[in-house]
Amino acid sequence: MPGQATQLNLAARIYTDKDADLRWLKGKISSVIGFGAQGRAHALNLRDRGMDVVVGLYPGSKSRTRARRSGLRVFDTPEAARRGDIIFLALSDTQMPVIYREQIAPNLRPGQTLLFAHGFAIYYRTIVPRKDADVVMVAPKGLGPMVRREFVRGRGVPALIAVHQNPSGDAKRMALAWAKGIGSTRAGVIETTFREETETDLFGEQAVLCGGTSALIRAGFDTLVHAGYPPELAYFECLHELKFIVDLIHEAGLSGMRRLISDTAKWGELAVGPKIIDQTVRKHMRSALRDIRSGKFAREFIREMGTGARRRAQLLRKSEKHPIEKVGARLRGLMSWK
Repeated sequence: MPGQATQLNLAARIYTDKDADLRWLKGKISSVIGFGAQGRAHALNLRDRGMDVVVGLYPGSKSRTRARRSGLRVFDTPEAARRGDIIFLALSDTQMPVIYREQIAPNLRPGQTLLFAHGFAIYYRTIVPRKDADVVMVAPKGLGPMVRREFVRGRGVPALIAVHQNPSGDAKRMALAWAKGIGSTRAGVIETTFREETETDLFGEQAVLCGGTSALIRAGFDTLVHAGYPPELAYFECLHELKFIVDLIHEAGLSGMRRLISDTAKWGELAVGPKIIDQTVRKHMRSALRDIRSGKFAREFIREMGTGARRRAQLLRKSEKHPIEKVGARLRGLMSWK
């Protein structure tokens, strides 16, 4: 049927605690470069597992105090790269290439492991690692605070692992050990490739999670307001209540959500939803995916960030001036329970 997935592969193996061995991390120094959301979560979770963790930061970083207060040793980034047996680049895709080239690469030695939480830098070759290093990915499917929170609760966030280079022969074991160290094998880990993770992650962000959802919310808000309805009602119906539906989907899947909503909502979802997200939208999604897979999106993004990000700043200013932002700020201010 048009619009339906033509293939469904449910055969992917799910790795759990029994498949991973923390001994691959024992006796090694894990250097976490960066102490943002993911870096902090990985460093603290590994520390709590009894691993030897150091943090690499630039001299003036405000995160140095936070890391030290957490009981972690902090070094300048070049020294952390020299000390580490496993080096986790917990940096943004825009920062990573320069920091790697100038501060990390000159201080590497044979036999180290480079670890990433996203495949962008390796897949699009903004970083080209030395051939004698294992290169792996452990990508938790959750934001850093969730990775930490679930670990503390004795649970975990699912993750993807991938191996790009394996001169030691032990790269996959190391990736699984790291996934266990941060708690992800408690929830389940799936093996993929740097290419698959990068392309699906970018597509999800652009077409559904961030770009698609934001555009759909604004379009719904505009439609109601232009039809004469109060903007406050439009905000509640098109943005505020979205969380309730997303929570149901997150907990029970699409079918589970459908069972829990009203009959009118259910019929509207089934009969009207496909008219909104129609073949034109699917065509645009396929176009977005083509740009990702061909490297066009990455080239444009890298060029934009390397030339001052002026267009991004312009688009941000335009988006922040949308009426939904002013209405939302006022209404959220009335919600004392938030």
